[in-house]
Amino acid sequence: MATKKEAVTKLERTYNIPLRREYLKVPYWKRTNKAVIAAKEFLVKHMKSENVILGKALNEKIWQHGIRNPPHHVKVVAVRDEKGVVRAELFGAEDKKKVKKETKKKVSAKKVEAPKEEVEQ
Repeated sequence: MATKKEAVTKLERTYNIPLRREYLKVPYWKRTNKAVIAAKEFLVKHMKSENVILGKALNEKIWQHGIRNPPHHVKVVAVRDEKGVVRAELFGAEDKKKVKKETKKKVSAKKVEAPKEEVEQ
C-alpha cells in the first residue's frame, strides 16, 4: 500500500475533457487552437497547478482533422508530480509505446549457407 507521503507527491487522474463548448465560441478557422487552450485550462482548474504540459499523442489527436474540426471531447490521463508539473497524455497512449518498444527487438540475421553439391565430371 502506498504511504501517505507518496500519495501527496504524485497524483494521477483520468478525465474526459469536453472541448466543444469552448471551441464553438471562436471562428471555425481557429477551433483547434482554442481546443488546445481549453484542454490546458481544464487541467489547470481540475489538477490545481499552473504548469501543464500536453503530451505528443494528445496533441496529435486534437489536431488529427485539421484546424477546423477538433474532436468534441478527449480522454486523458493527467499526472501531477511532486514539483507541481502536470503532464497530460492521451488515454491508452502509454500502452502503445510499450508495445512498440517490445516489438522493435533486434533480429540478428544469420546467414545460412546451402550445402554445396559436388559436380561429377
